[in-house]
Amino acid sequence: MKLERLIDGLVFGEGPRWHDGRLWLSDMHAHTVLTVDLDGKREDVLHVEGKPSGLGWLPDGRLLVVSMNDRKLLRREPGGTVVTHADLSRFTAHPCNDMVVDGVGRAFVGNFGFDFEHDETPRATCVVRADPDGRTAVAAEDLRFPNGSVITPDGRTLIVGESFGGCLTAFTIGSDGALSGRREWAKLAGAVPDGICLDAENAIWVASPVSNEVLRVREGGAVTTRIPLGRPAIACMLGGGDRRTLCVLSATSFEAEECVANRDARIDVTRVDVPGAGYP
Repeated sequence: MKLERLIDGLVFGEGPRWHDGRLWLSDMHAHTVLTVDLDGKREDVLHVEGKPSGLGWLPDGRLLVVSMNDRKLLRREPGGTVVTHADLSRFTAHPCNDMVVDGVGRAFVGNFGFDFEHDETPRATCVVRADPDGRTAVAAEDLRFPNGSVITPDGRTLIVGESFGGCLTAFTIGSDGALSGRREWAKLAGAVPDGICLDAENAIWVASPVSNEVLRVREGGAVTTRIPLGRPAIACMLGGGDRRTLCVLSATSFEAEECVANRDARIDVTRVDVPGAGYP
């Protein structure tokens, strides 16, 4: 598959979502939520001082944004005012990261669980659920850097990428949002999941920064496709009008100062056969 450049000059792109005919993403180290259409037209949407990461929407269309450093879930009101939707700080002392929001507005948010920037020894942490009214609870524990997440179209299964576990882990979602039935969905040999997205055949595209590729994985771990990038793949999303355009976010560094200095993060796209499905 041939990747074509959509946009470059980003600082560090994360959390891509296809919504209302555009790709939404967080330029994390630039403190900016922005959109890009498939012609490469960019529009800056929101400044997030605490660094934005995961994105999603409530059923009424209000935008939710993870603010990493202050460990809050923000909500943008119809008039543009930004308020705190949920405070996640009591669940972790370290940055929150990616998120998926289901069809009723429940947000499942991961976090680092340790001081990643200063090479602290990794340790397990939790996924937090924020309900539509802002109430919060621990949804699942003992996850090794829970990162990109997806929910199946029926709303009944959450799949979380454990970056430091090298695997995708699935849970059954109850009618009240409670998670149960934890199981390994796929072990990733030689790859690490960062951002992920789901397609209509229930396969998952995984951005793997350690192996510099995106790969399409089936339940059980069989890899059907690999697309090498030659640089760390950070996240991916299936978009376009038919959801068959795979958008791949990549960067050359994870260090904030280097990212700001280099501004060489980018988005590349390619066409795939199976469209996107589920959430996000």
